[in-house]
Amino acid sequence: MDIARPERARQIRTRRIITWAAVALVIGLATLGLSRLRPAAPEVDKGNLWIGQVARGPMLREVRGTGTLVPVDVNWIAAANDARVVRILTLAGSPVEPDTVILELSNPEQVQKEADAKFQLAAAEADYTSLKSRLESDRLNDEAALAQLKAEYEQAKLRADADDDMAKGGVLPELSRRVSRNAAEGFATRYKLAEQRLAVSRGTIDAQLAAQRAKLDQYRTQYALQQGQVALLQVRAGIAGVLQQVSAEAGQRVAAGSVLAKVVQPMHLKAAVKIAETQAKDIQLGEKASVDTRNGVVAGHVIRIDPAAENGTVTVDIAPDGPLPKGARPDLSVDGTIELERLANVLYVQRPVHADDDQSGTVFRLDPSGATAQRVNVRYGRSSVSAIQITAGLKEGDRIILSDVSQWDKYDRIRLQ
Repeated sequence: MDIARPERARQIRTRRIITWAAVALVIGLATLGLSRLRPAAPEVDKGNLWIGQVARGPMLREVRGTGTLVPVDVNWIAAANDARVVRILTLAGSPVEPDTVILELSNPEQVQKEADAKFQLAAAEADYTSLKSRLESDRLNDEAALAQLKAEYEQAKLRADADDDMAKGGVLPELSRRVSRNAAEGFATRYKLAEQRLAVSRGTIDAQLAAQRAKLDQYRTQYALQQGQVALLQVRAGIAGVLQQVSAEAGQRVAAGSVLAKVVQPMHLKAAVKIAETQAKDIQLGEKASVDTRNGVVAGHVIRIDPAAENGTVTVDIAPDGPLPKGARPDLSVDGTIELERLANVLYVQRPVHADDDQSGTVFRLDPSGATAQRVNVRYGRSSVSAIQITAGLKEGDRIILSDVSQWDKYDRIRLQ
């Protein structure tokens, strides 16, 4: 007969509970440990990486862009009036002088305007000559009358003086003396008035001739203007250089203001370089620069900065300080480099991918053996085309990966093979 032992069953249950609790604890600790494990460091071929070393010393800040050579002196020739192209005398690519005729235009209305202006000028000249002759004749008549009055006045004065002497000697009656004296005074008054009238007449003559001359000058200016308009029917180069473009064809009708041709000076060129707007903010007029035509590099300086950005770039004009290399011509592709400043005794490194001015970022720093690389935070300062200043996070002699490391963003460490 079996005897019941309740304490034995209780001990068995207790041992089972403890065992299961221990198993659960072990599983929990294992799970926690596994959750805290970092991903295994990936292996990277060191030969495919671009590695740079942090250095201390002077750093030259530069910006670079691409562009083209463009002429400094460009003469865009436009039609002065509506006209028809009669013929083309000079083809694109030909060397030209200022008086070289490129196109001949026809405009009968303009020719008629010139003829009308010529006839009006001739009529005005004839009117001026006629008026001048008439006024001169009137002046001569007034001067002759004045001379006659002067002679009569002098004669009357002599007679009056003689009568005064005779009256004093008692030879001539007092009445006769007074009559001759009054006659002399009358001629004196008439002579004085005639002088004043002649002076006024001369002023009037000058005013009438000045008015007619002004009218004549007006017709002369109009005729010269119409002559100039007719002369513009012979389209000339205007400057010495090369005819780069002819924008019309024989027989074509062109409107006033239409571009007919383009003349450039091929040896007087500048580089129009496109600089990223984020880098263009530090560029100043007069800064040193260089232009690479792929057939030589020539030094230059900044002469213009476009005030507006276009498609994320700013156009900067660079004038060469010396002659351009052989083969330089308008529209030739070039590279331009502009020197911003020289920083003395700064910590810098070759510019990593995605590194920007005055921004924070992360890079992989190699350990002394070069077997692994650890992610570190860095702070960048001012940058150049190929270098950037380090303000925090690295020290002189550190080696870092400059290549694009975005594919390893989830890793803090990589192994190098």
